[in-house]
Amino acid sequence: MRFAQLASLLAASVTFFSIDSNAATPAAWKTRTIYQIVTDRFGVASGVTPSSCAAGTNVYCGGTFQGIISKLDYIANMGFDAIWISPVVTNVDSPNAYHGYWAQDLYSINSHFGSASDLRALSNALHSRGMYLMIDVVANHMGPQINGNSVNNNPSAYKPFNQPSQYHNFCTITNYNDQTNVEQCWLGSDQQSGLPDLNTENSVVYSGLYSWVKSLVGNYTVDGLRVDTVKHVRKDFWPGFNSNAGVYCTGEVLSGDPAYVSPYQQVMDGIINYPIFYPLTRAFQRPAQGFTEMKNMINTIRSQFKDPLLLTNFLENQDQPRFPSLTSDRALAKSAITYILTGDGIPIIYYGQEQSFNGGNDPYNREALWTSNYNTGSEMYIHISKVNKLRKFVKNLSTNNPITTPLTSVYDDSIAWVYRKAGMVVALSSGGSSAATQNLYINAASLPSGTLQDVISCKSISVPSSGTATIQLNGGQPAVYYPVSGLTGSGICGR
Repeated sequence: MRFAQLASLLAASVTFFSIDSNAATPAAWKTRTIYQIVTDRFGVASGVTPSSCAAGTNVYCGGTFQGIISKLDYIANMGFDAIWISPVVTNVDSPNAYHGYWAQDLYSINSHFGSASDLRALSNALHSRGMYLMIDVVANHMGPQINGNSVNNNPSAYKPFNQPSQYHNFCTITNYNDQTNVEQCWLGSDQQSGLPDLNTENSVVYSGLYSWVKSLVGNYTVDGLRVDTVKHVRKDFWPGFNSNAGVYCTGEVLSGDPAYVSPYQQVMDGIINYPIFYPLTRAFQRPAQGFTEMKNMINTIRSQFKDPLLLTNFLENQDQPRFPSLTSDRALAKSAITYILTGDGIPIIYYGQEQSFNGGNDPYNREALWTSNYNTGSEMYIHISKVNKLRKFVKNLSTNNPITTPLTSVYDDSIAWVYRKAGMVVALSSGGSSAATQNLYINAASLPSGTLQDVISCKSISVPSSGTATIQLNGGQPAVYYPVSGLTGSGICGR
């Protein structure tokens, strides 16, 4: 049965993305930078007094779609041209469902976040700015039955899946090396508080999910989807889901093993890049770790994934401790963020990174952004803005989208790494803020000749046509150089 389903899905869709002249294609997403938002924690509507929402709060704090609309300048001025928001559907009636991942009714909008009209208003406001809307979706499970009933006895509360046969029988995941156990058992420790696992082998379920995602995208003019818990659903379900969505989809496969993760890009456009996340974090969370592991993983990803440039890269998200909870060193954080914005793949910056939020594990990593007063003068807001501004400028220079070319390494040592990407020369340090000044002597033939300007410090270097060029890194700070001759009209460093 499953092989027959797969054959029919692949026959119906040679490519996952359905052709729509007005839709954002996967190729178009390669040029974007994404700002990830936990809707409940980002902003309240103008004129509304926000709650205190202390660190670690595990209930609704009041963030809404209108709150996002009111702060789009704050996002756009950092150079972002796409946002990813929390799941939007109605969740089970629990204050702990603030995150959006506990669906109760797939066909209505979570009233805590606003109305259907508010969501359309957000979509329209983004599109009027040339920005994309990505929505988080869940096809693996519904929310827990908080009244203590077993879903197998009382599934009627869920819409549209209200029959016991539409869920897998309860079992806990006990062996992550057993893919059937991973796919058909429930997330959670017991039947009452666990997440009812949708039976995606059931034709009513998989056809219902395909119809729902198509209507969600169409009703709200959605440009892309982040797909939750992808590894917990059979692989041959996903081509039909991606095809019916008709937009770029990037899936969460929570594993750092590229051999395990890469096959999922055969069934979905993109994947959240956990294989690079772990070595990236290790490279920068303590001084002088070097880049060997990270560079090796980049090469492995290139050899194993269908299209590495469609992977989505991140340093923080709603499931992982914030980077400043691992190290308070701002120089290390700047280098790590610089890689996210200039490396291979689609960058994601998690709300609050620009304010150096330092919450640890969930729920402490889901702080209310309004506590920062949306400070546009913070060190990381300015840093992200500078690097992202260059990325956006380079992207717009040519219809060939040079930002989507793979990076090329030109220098590395025990604490420094220099690579080229789309005309940019990026120098990263893992030395940390206490590192001594470091001069990097680089073969000039591997760099653009002439005067290059660092868009972060606005200092310049000269690169001869032959011989050696020198890049100086101070206090472990990163640098991103670009030919001065190409910056005219960019507004970068006053040009």
